[in-house]
Amino acid sequence: MAIWAAVLFAVLAAGSNALSTVLQRRAARTVPVSGRLRIGLIADLLPRAAWLAGMLMVLPAAAFQALALLLGPLSVVQPLFVLELPLALLMARALLGRRVSGQGWAGVGLLAVGLGVALGAAAPTAGRDHAPLSRWIPALVVCFSVIAAAVGAGLRRGAGSVRAACFGAATAIGYALTAALLKDATHAWASGGPAGFFTSWQSYGFALTGLLALFMMENAMQSGPLTASQPVLTLGDALISLSLGVTLFDERVRAGWWLLPEALGVGMVLRGAVLMSRVSLAAELATGQTGERPERS
Repeated sequence: MAIWAAVLFAVLAAGSNALSTVLQRRAARTVPVSGRLRIGLIADLLPRAAWLAGMLMVLPAAAFQALALLLGPLSVVQPLFVLELPLALLMARALLGRRVSGQGWAGVGLLAVGLGVALGAAAPTAGRDHAPLSRWIPALVVCFSVIAAAVGAGLRRGAGSVRAACFGAATAIGYALTAALLKDATHAWASGGPAGFFTSWQSYGFALTGLLALFMMENAMQSGPLTASQPVLTLGDALISLSLGVTLFDERVRAGWWLLPEALGVGMVLRGAVLMSRVSLAAELATGQTGERPERS
């Protein structure tokens, strides 16, 4: 199995998603701002090439992710998607003409180095390409139970950091589960072609779970500050994907004293995500609105 190819396709998928976000935000800046929902917003954006290009970038992003999951272990591919926000910040600097503050650069550096340290220490190895139903049933029960618990905890709180963090945790589980289902669906395509793919329950499972994750992400962004939801989403997606890779697909990571550098890398990723979430440009990319506070040099 070509791990390097899986890594390449995962980075390309993260970059495509980042470019999609930046292009859509660039187009959104050219339409009149409204304080209420406008049915004609899509009609205003449709003629704009940047918006169309941003929407179309979703297609290569999905294709790259599918190829990455087909070629490499889930515990390697999905954690690389934490690079999406740093890549979006760097692209926004060029395409939107926005400045990335010193705090933003520090966050980008910490996240990138931390990801390398964590994955290098863990050294995930590939397992099986397909998980049997006997493993899927308990995994689905646990994941959806935790999602329900996180959403329930968030709904019991008013708008604010706790609610945003709860919805962010639910989104992280949804994204990780979507990737695991997509990995199994790509195996169905590789082994049975289009017929195998469209008759596989995992194909419909990843589509429905992906929609649920997107819905939860929108609620997380609207429920409270980005500083509450983004770190939970960034780190949660990576850690849960690693756990699903081990339990579903027999992937392996190093333990023992390797846990120390792994924990160090995870801590750097978390700190980097917190720093980037405090940058107003990150909030603009995530929500389409000005961040909670101005950037600092």
